[in-house]
Amino acid sequence: MTKPLMAKATAVWLVDNTTLSFKQIGEFCELHELEVQGIADGDVAQGVKGFDPVANNQLEPIEIEKGQKDPSYRLKLKFNAAALGEEKRRGPRYTPLSKRQDRPAAILWLVKFHPELSDAQIGKLVGTTKPTIAAIRDRTHWNIGNITPVDPVALGLSKQTELDAEVQRAVKKKAADGGVMSDDERRKLVSTEQSLGMSAEPRSADAVLESFGTKPEPEEKDDKDFSDAESFFKPLAHDDDEDEDDDRGPRR
Repeated sequence: MTKPLMAKATAVWLVDNTTLSFKQIGEFCELHELEVQGIADGDVAQGVKGFDPVANNQLEPIEIEKGQKDPSYRLKLKFNAAALGEEKRRGPRYTPLSKRQDRPAAILWLVKFHPELSDAQIGKLVGTTKPTIAAIRDRTHWNIGNITPVDPVALGLSKQTELDAEVQRAVKKKAADGGVMSDDERRKLVSTEQSLGMSAEPRSADAVLESFGTKPEPEEKDDKDFSDAESFFKPLAHDDDEDEDDDRGPRR
């Protein structure tokens, strides 16, 4: 924690009960100096009840005394071991009520196009639970027939950078465990701009050989017409026979 709990209410209490400068209170509560002045003038935080930082174990009384004697002194927040890690997000991501109905579509999209992601990663990206993900994976969800896969980034449920980071983490973990990456998984390791410019169709063998400069020469096509069955089975004439035919004249 870098600022006190209920920062604005704490600022109200400090304005009402101390002679600290607006700058000192603003630095301690991480508020702008003009905002603290607005609190003192009654233009900001109207109706907010002051929150005593001393009684709530966030500020030592000696800190207030030092600050009142020296206007350049910066108040120090009291260390509270129990508050460590409180700012870190725990559990799945919070999803607004207006977007919760879009989560099944996002889960189906992730399951379909990023099967390398674990349930924990999908839950972290979309803000859902493992039973819901398992039901969509197994297609036992009650509304599976009406769910259309939609990119969670397009739905606003996650950021593109977060999705790319989770995909790269999953692919690297698979490679570290001895798994073989497919072409699609290698494609996911490039940037989004490069990936959008790549063709989704797999390259043919000739295209791969051509990239190495070893493309085989095309075979010459035989232009002879074998539509006539008799001419197909007729042996090829030698040069001597052709000369005799020329002497005898055209055949009838």
